[in-house]
Amino acid sequence: MNCIVIGAGNAGRPVARLLNYAGHKVKISDSKVLEEFHTDFQENLKIMENEGVQLDLGQSNPDLEGFDTIYLAPTIPNSAPIYKEIEEKNLTIFTNEDFGRLADSLINIDIIGITGTAGKTSTTHMTGEIFKAAGYKTWLCSSLTQNLVSEVIVDGIVKGLPEKSDIAILELPHGTAGLMGELNLKIGVLVNIYDDHLSEFGGSKEKYIERKMFITKHSENFITSGHCKDIIKDIRKDAIFYSMVNDLPNYNAEKYDGYFDSLANGEKIAIGNNQYINFIAGSPKKAIDLAYNQFSDDVNNFGKFTSEFHMVSYYYENGLAATSIAMTYGIDIEDIKKGLANFKGISAHMEYEGEYNGREVFFDCSFILEGISSTLEFLSDRDLVILLDNFDTLTERDKIETGELIGKYAKVMIATGFNEVTQEVEMDAAYELLEGAKDSDAIKVTAETIEEGAELCFKYSKPGDTILHIGPQLAVDAIGVSEKIRIGLKDGMKKYD
Repeated sequence: MNCIVIGAGNAGRPVARLLNYAGHKVKISDSKVLEEFHTDFQENLKIMENEGVQLDLGQSNPDLEGFDTIYLAPTIPNSAPIYKEIEEKNLTIFTNEDFGRLADSLINIDIIGITGTAGKTSTTHMTGEIFKAAGYKTWLCSSLTQNLVSEVIVDGIVKGLPEKSDIAILELPHGTAGLMGELNLKIGVLVNIYDDHLSEFGGSKEKYIERKMFITKHSENFITSGHCKDIIKDIRKDAIFYSMVNDLPNYNAEKYDGYFDSLANGEKIAIGNNQYINFIAGSPKKAIDLAYNQFSDDVNNFGKFTSEFHMVSYYYENGLAATSIAMTYGIDIEDIKKGLANFKGISAHMEYEGEYNGREVFFDCSFILEGISSTLEFLSDRDLVILLDNFDTLTERDKIETGELIGKYAKVMIATGFNEVTQEVEMDAAYELLEGAKDSDAIKVTAETIEEGAELCFKYSKPGDTILHIGPQLAVDAIGVSEKIRIGLKDGMKKYD
């Protein structure tokens, strides 16, 4: 196959690289020159070129002569003139579905795929820790390596990681799902669906849900949280459900132990019409309580256990999800307990950064209201100086509602405008966050960059306060943004303390 890929963006790059790896002749064309791409993507393009992909950058009118196959970036509208030329030259269009099937054919081990709105990364890494404790060689791909996970997966395939591993554990965000929706999964997991990323789907939650539903079609075993019971009730009658005990219908705190005893004794706990829970968890300090009832036509396994657990906040539900995955796959409970106890968190997810001149500092990339609320509740007994990202990435978010929530907990709010995706300062996003907190007594400050905001944390704080970073820019570039915050904090200590 002699293929030209039109568009060197988030879809085009992994497509071109994988086609080249599969032995096809590939050229990738884009109107932008190399220097106009984000530095990470520049590096990826250079790697592809060294592997044999021909780069045709700075080209507004690519020459289609000599090609038999073409891939078009999803951003190219159906009305674009290039479609007429494709028809005239009788070119075969290589689709996202073709790409997904190609990727699947090159992964010859069981795949666990994890999707949803919030908690994918933590669940992926906790699952990896459990399988590692059980002796598996795991190939793990998540947004911690790079925000665009499809490129991480393709990089692993090119480097031969499936052949070196016993199992693949893949985080599958909606962008990756658009490209790799044809992967066949041994276990597919939908952790939740919240109102986020809707601006990328024309404001339609239905379209967003439809994208996520790929996980129900290609999963031999399908696991989801009780949050999703209404969404999948008519799609997967065999769904395996998990839930935090306090999220069960009609939960009563006084009957906490009773829920665990019931499930552990083989009783069914209903969460909907003909829908029953299989796994539940509770959150005692430095431990996690778990109960299970794996009822099915060929499995009758129930019981309960408590595991050492060093995490806080939303990590409990993600630990429950990882346990559900491991038990469904057949991992021994003792290995699950080892994995949960060994897990010490991941970068930028409720991460304790340390103490700066008497202020404890936490980094958290939460941007969904539910996650933010969990973080704020955990730290609610502290005086919080909250450093806020630009809450828009490629997705535009409801910053009024977010600001209102944060304002209920904050002593100081410092909102910043720099967007790591667009590489531009967008101060309207910062102003909107603070507008949402207009009824809060918190001190409200803006800064153009995250470094400037971190510096100001020392102007508006005192020893004993807690500095908390919240926002999605850390999820875009955890290493880079974390370092920017550290630089700002150190400069702030020198300038204001």
